[in-house]
Amino acid sequence: MKKLFYMIALIASSVMMAGCEDFLDSENYTGSNTGNFPANADDAEKMLTAVYATLNHAVAKPQSTYFYVSELACDDRLGGGGVNDKYSQAVGHLMYAEDNQFDDFWTIRYRGIFRANSAIEGLIANEASFSDAELFNQYLGEAYFLRAFFYHELAEMFGPVPLITSTAQETNVPRADIDEIYAQIAFDLKQAINLMSNKKYNEFVEAGHATKWAAEALMARVFLFYTGFYGKEALPLRGEDGSLSASVTKAEVIDWIDDCVDNSGHDLLGDYRNLWPYTNEFTVDDYDYTKDAVGEDGNPLKWGGNGNEETVFAIKFCNYAGWSGSYQMGYRNGYILYFGLYADNGGESTFPFGQGWAQGPVTTTIWSEWQQEEPDDMRRQASILNVADELPGYVYLENSMEDCGLWNKKMIPILAKEALEKEGDWSKSLFWCAYDDYDRSNNNNSMQGAHYQDLICIRFADVLLMQSELKQDVSGINRVRARAGLPPVGGYSLEALQKERRHELCFEGRRWADIRRWGIAEQELADKNGILMYNAGKQVRMTDGKYVSRYQATKGFFPIPKAQIDLSAGVLTQNEGWNDADAYYSSWNF
Repeated sequence: MKKLFYMIALIASSVMMAGCEDFLDSENYTGSNTGNFPANADDAEKMLTAVYATLNHAVAKPQSTYFYVSELACDDRLGGGGVNDKYSQAVGHLMYAEDNQFDDFWTIRYRGIFRANSAIEGLIANEASFSDAELFNQYLGEAYFLRAFFYHELAEMFGPVPLITSTAQETNVPRADIDEIYAQIAFDLKQAINLMSNKKYNEFVEAGHATKWAAEALMARVFLFYTGFYGKEALPLRGEDGSLSASVTKAEVIDWIDDCVDNSGHDLLGDYRNLWPYTNEFTVDDYDYTKDAVGEDGNPLKWGGNGNEETVFAIKFCNYAGWSGSYQMGYRNGYILYFGLYADNGGESTFPFGQGWAQGPVTTTIWSEWQQEEPDDMRRQASILNVADELPGYVYLENSMEDCGLWNKKMIPILAKEALEKEGDWSKSLFWCAYDDYDRSNNNNSMQGAHYQDLICIRFADVLLMQSELKQDVSGINRVRARAGLPPVGGYSLEALQKERRHELCFEGRRWADIRRWGIAEQELADKNGILMYNAGKQVRMTDGKYVSRYQATKGFFPIPKAQIDLSAGVLTQNEGWNDADAYYSSWNF
C-alpha cells in the first residue's frame, strides 16, 4: 500500500506538458522548449511523467482503448453490459455504435507520441546538462520505449496509421506503410534496449517505469505479431538515415528474450492465485475459495501486490482519481469497474465480487473447452467465476445482456468486510478502502474510484511463453505449468503453446492479438455462435453474431475515428469493412 500515493506529486507536474489536444495540433504552449528543457534530471523526470500520464489518460475512457477492444472482441469474452450499452455490445460483435467511438484513444495515444517526441528531442539536445550518464540514458531509453509502446497499440488496433517522430514534422500526413511503422517501433525498442540499465528490474528504476527488460519483452511481442500476422520472417528496422535496409531477426529477438529471462530479476510468484487481488489480506480468509487454501509453493495464499516480481511493465494507479479534470478518472483502473457484476449483484450475496457495469462476460466455450483439455488445471477456477458453482445468490437481471453466468476473476471489484465497516454500503466496500491511508478527498464514490490494481501490460509468464514460442522448446511452457501444479509437456508443439497461452494469460489483453497472428481468428470466433446466455433476464442462444463475416471484412482492425478523418480534410482514409451497413450496431438482434 505504501506505493498507492507515489504518483501524486509527479502527476501534478505533468500539466507543464499539456501538448497537443489532437494529433494535428503540435504547437508548444509552454515557455519551455527542447532547446532549453530538460536542463537537469528533475526536469527530465517531469517531462517523462507527462508522457507516462497519457497511459492513465486513456484509461479514463476504457471503452475507447485497445485493451478493452482486445478483450471484448476475442473468442473468450462477449460485449455484455446493460440493455443500452451499445458500445460494449458493438465491440463484442466487431461493429461500431458511434462514428467517434475510438477517438479518445486515438487522440491520447498521439498526445503521448507528441510528448515522447518532445522528450527524446529535449534530452538529446541537452545531454551536456546531465552529469549522470547512466540516468540520462535510462530516461532517454524510457522515452523511446513509450513511443514504441504507443505505436505498437495503434498498429495492432488500426493497422497503418500516421507516423510522426518529430515535433517539427508536418502532422497532417497520410497513413504510413505498415512496414515503416514496424521499422520505427523496432528502432525505438532497440534504442531503449541499448540505452537502459542492465541492473535488475527493482535495483535502479521505480515501479511503473519502463526497463530494458520490458523493452526486450515488447520487442518479442512486436516481432511475433508482425511476422505472424503479416507472414514475414523478420521485423523491419529503420536505420539512422531513415532507410529500411536493416531488420531484426528471430535470432536477435531470442537473445533479448533470453537476456530478460536470465538477467532481469523477474520471476513467477509462488502461486498463480497470488497474482489476483481476491487473495488480498482483507478478503482471503473470508472467501470460501481461498480461505485455508495452501498455495502451490506450500504457503498460505497472499496477494503479491502491485509491482510484484512477475510484473514486467504495468500502468500504475493512485488515489488521485476524481472528476475535476477531463482525464482525472484515469488514475484509477476503470476496467475493474466496467467488468464488475451488474446492479443487484455485486454485494453481500455475491461476496467477494463487487458491483460494476457487467461488460466483458466470459463465454461458455473457454470454460467447457478448458475442462476438456486440462481438467486438473487450477487456473480455470482461479481465473473464471462460475456463478452456478460459487454464487447461489446471483440473479440474471432484466437489464443485463449476454450474461453466460461466467465472469473474469482477474480484474473485477473485490470486496472486504473491513471496508464495509468504513463505507457502510456493500457496493462501495472495496478492499482498498480498508487500508488506513485510503483517502476519499478526490473521489467520493468508492465504487467508481477505489480501483488501484495495476493494469499489467507485460507479465513474466508471458515472457516465458514467448521464449518457448520463439525457440520452439518447452522450457518456458513447463516452467509456467509447474507453477500451476501441472505435469510437463513432453515436446514442443504450436498447439501446446497456444493452449498454454490461452489458459495462463486469459483476460489479460493478449488473446485477440494471438488468434490474429496465428491465423485462427475466424475459426475461434465462429465458436461464439451457439452460446447459451441470458439477455434481459431471458435465456437465448446466439444464432449468428456476425463474428466471422465481420472479421473477414475488417481483419480485426477497428475504424479510424471520423473526427480524425474530418480534421485531416480527407488525408486519412478509413479501414476496410467500416463503411458497410453491416458495420453499424443499433441493437441486439442476433
